[in-house]
This record gives sequence, C-alpha cells and structure tokens, in this order.
Amino acid sequence: MTLSTVKERLHDYIESADAKKLQAIYTLVGDDTDDDLEIDAATLTELDKRWDKYVSGKSKKYTPEESIANLKKHRQQK
Repeated sequence: MTLSTVKERLHDYIESADAKKLQAIYTLVGDDTDDDLEIDAATLTELDKRWDKYVSGKSKKYTPEESIANLKKHRQQK
C-alpha cells in the first residue's frame, strides 16, 4: 500500500470515527507532535551563544564515546 493510500484511508477513518476511537488514536500519535514546544528567550539566547562558540571553534568538542564516558564518570561520582 502506498503512503498516499495510507494517508487517505486514515483521513477517511478519522472523519467517521467516534470520540473514543479518536482519543485512542491521539494517545498513540498525539504526543509525537512538537506543536507545543516552546523555548523561552533566555534558553534561546544560551543556545545561540553555544552554537556560535561551536562554529567558531572556541568550544571543546567531544566524540560520542567521550560523552558517554563523561556521563558514566559523573554518575559514579553521585
């Protein structure tokens, strides 16, 4: 079945589904949407500063392995 066919069938189903079924569908997929994601101004400013440091080469970069090792180290210290 093609993606467009799946979308069409889901759309048709949703249009005719009762409230209980719609709530079940939303429970499965509703939390996957990022529509309610909000970033406050202070966080956005901090992210911009960190990005600028990264791009300019002024911040230390870690490999995934180094990051995991650092996390394990800090967890053991607590």
